[in-house]
Amino acid sequence: MSNKNLQLATLGGGCFWCTEAVFQEVKGVEKVISGYSGGNAPGHPTYREICSGLTGHAEVVQITFDANIISYEDILVIFMTTHDPTTLNRQGADVGTQYRSVIFYHNESQKEIAEVVVKEIASHYDNPIVTEISSLDVFYEAEKEHQDYYKNNQTQGYCSFVITPKLAKLRKIHADKLRYQQ
Repeated sequence: MSNKNLQLATLGGGCFWCTEAVFQEVKGVEKVISGYSGGNAPGHPTYREICSGLTGHAEVVQITFDANIISYEDILVIFMTTHDPTTLNRQGADVGTQYRSVIFYHNESQKEIAEVVVKEIASHYDNPIVTEISSLDVFYEAEKEHQDYYKNNQTQGYCSFVITPKLAKLRKIHADKLRYQQ
């Protein structure tokens, strides 16, 4: 019998490769799946359709975490401090609604926690927070080549120039929450 208290968090913070890489290092995270959510296109969208910006979906990750090890609140604090929640439909050079900052809550408790975290974190930024807080409708898993992207492509340019610095920031400001102390 397991003593785990597994819960889900679904978050979009720009390119899902970045968000996935961040949460794969967090203690208590069991699994991170890249995918799409929040759109209005019928059926299971493809990466190409998402990149068009016409489906309304965001690139997101669905995180399975053990709430006995890390809280949903801590997941959100890490999320809000490892991407820029003040840029509308943009993270760095990635531009479009598919790159929006969004928290898809799974229940009313998550919604309330998200609202509190966003409000509390706002004082740490010069510009207003634009992170959307919405109820999760459907999560679509992304294609296989988008899973474990950073782990499998660390020398690729995007990984070197965008993801590696995000991981350095994570390791600096959230060292106590990581699987392996740096």
